[in-house]
Amino acid sequence: MSQNAADTPHPVGPELLGRLLDRHAAALELYAAQWCDCPEDVLQEVLLELVRTRKSPENLLAWLFRAVRYRAINAGRSRRRREHHEAEAARSRSMVLVAPPDESLPPEDLAAAIASLPDSEREVVVARLWGELTFSEIGQVTGTSESTAYRRYQEALARLREKIGHPACIQKNAP
Repeated sequence: MSQNAADTPHPVGPELLGRLLDRHAAALELYAAQWCDCPEDVLQEVLLELVRTRKSPENLLAWLFRAVRYRAINAGRSRRRREHHEAEAARSRSMVLVAPPDESLPPEDLAAAIASLPDSEREVVVARLWGELTFSEIGQVTGTSESTAYRRYQEALARLREKIGHPACIQKNAP
């Protein structure tokens, strides 16, 4: 028994994808924002997954909402897990401000300040201070040049000084 071509779902093409975006992108991003702080990225990943499928799902809109939900929940979990690990790392290997004697920075404040950095700067700070990587190694890991890694590190330190409200340098405690 052969299957009728009209009964077989087809891959999602550019026209259908455009209509989906026009009609549902805002609602899908709002839906994703319940669970994560990167709803646009989640929607983009889901749309890429949809385009890569051989057949479009039977109920496309329900599939989109379900896929967005799962991806957003996972993105939120990943962010919380990363923040937890960064806070633990800050507590386990505290940092101090080179400032007037006996003025140290509580690890929780440092963790919050580091978490507020842009991703690219936070990655360099964590790799440099806790991973003890060189700027050349950081460049290799992040796919940037050594000078870009150094610049991001310097920008991150400047932001941290500004957020913490102290003009002094930030250094690692001796292990």
